[in-house]
Amino acid sequence: MKSKLVAMATIWIGFCIAAQEVNAELQIAEFSGSSSGNTAEFEVRAPWIMDWTVSGEPGQYDVVDIALVNAKTGSFEGVAVKSKTAGNGVRLFEQGGRFYFRVGASMMNWRIKVLQLTPEEARQYKPKAEDSLLDR
Repeated sequence: MKSKLVAMATIWIGFCIAAQEVNAELQIAEFSGSSSGNTAEFEVRAPWIMDWTVSGEPGQYDVVDIALVNAKTGSFEGVAVKSKTAGNGVRLFEQGGRFYFRVGASMMNWRIKVLQLTPEEARQYKPKAEDSLLDR
């Protein structure tokens, strides 16, 4: 009986380690709000994803624009999200650095998570056509 418990524990530990390796993303930052402004700065290595959600009352949707800004230079890196409806998505970034998001929001709630990925996770990422490049 004792050897069965040890074997089961060994299998369970192996499963847990494998699960951690597959899902190794690390949350770097999370921001939310319902109005325009800049988020706090964050530093991230490539590759990383922006996991975003926009919500609001049906019939009251206006627009949310989220731009990525280089925190060191203040330079505009590109439009990360432009949405006129409630929704969510992810966007992969292949450049690291120190950034912040400039959010333009009217009558909509927004949430952004910055998640660090492993190179393997980034290879498995399958973007939609509109998510493949930043709009400049």
